[in-house]
Amino acid sequence: MTPSLNQMVTAMAANEAELSRPAILEIEPDSKHDPVRWLGERKAQLNQLLLKRGAVLLKGFDPLTPEKFEAFIGAASGELLLYKNRSTPRSLVQGRVYTSTEYPPDQVIPLHNENSYTHEWPQKIYFTCLTAAETGGETPLADSRRVLSLLPVDLAEKFEQLGVMYIRTFTPGLGLTWQETFQMTDRIQVQKYCQKNGIQAEWLSEGRLRIKQVLQAVLTHPVTKERVWFNQAHLFHVTALEQEVRQEIGRDIAADELPRNAFFGNGEEIRANDLQAIRESYAAAEYKEPWREGDILVLDNILFAHGRRPYSGYRRVIVGMT
Repeated sequence: MTPSLNQMVTAMAANEAELSRPAILEIEPDSKHDPVRWLGERKAQLNQLLLKRGAVLLKGFDPLTPEKFEAFIGAASGELLLYKNRSTPRSLVQGRVYTSTEYPPDQVIPLHNENSYTHEWPQKIYFTCLTAAETGGETPLADSRRVLSLLPVDLAEKFEQLGVMYIRTFTPGLGLTWQETFQMTDRIQVQKYCQKNGIQAEWLSEGRLRIKQVLQAVLTHPVTKERVWFNQAHLFHVTALEQEVRQEIGRDIAADELPRNAFFGNGEEIRANDLQAIRESYAAAEYKEPWREGDILVLDNILFAHGRRPYSGYRRVIVGMT
């Protein structure tokens, strides 16, 4: 039987394997219609459990409308955030609730911490399943503390010392536009935003924009003080693309003019075996649970990374961030 929220908060002396997985709570049948009412006096307990475990999966609610989902997030964590400085396509669903990343269903979205390629990121990220895929479509998770512990020590130390340099070039017809990324249409606005946020911006020919920013690879959680792996070097690096795609665009585009790429913070290339070590650490830490319609997944975005598995059929998962 799935333990209650009270039982899970009381039983904090879980073993290490359990602490690297989400806490899974089955909602009482008489609460399944109203997640905001269920939250009620449980809010402090839910947040306490989230700080300890990093991820909480609530199962047993009826499928939520986007409006109810937004109300639940607001009751749990306050005002929702806008999706700014984007790197993937999403659509606005309701208020500040968005679709999950709109990549084709046959593609894998690698494990990552939301917006860890920027200077600001959500503390918490909420998902709910409106329609589960026929097969696949899980949102895999990985404990960022465990990912760091699994990396070769010398590699983690080098990344921590140098950080990660992200280079993005916005070229019309190739990936997201700068207008979609920054949610702005005026070059001067974008320039001011970049200057304010420590982003080096350079306007190129034919309306292209290239931005560079060096950010952390390892982060200390502001509350728990735990150190975590917190970057998207493996996802931004050109090797994240399929080989055929890399070869096609690499014939015509320089490494520092690709839609996105990643280097060590001093500009040094990240070696293939280093990227492989990172991806293997994520794979070793991965946990996945099938979606059930009505499920709500709550993540501490620093403590847990998330991704998406390929799927068949129709899948609809929506997201809100605080």
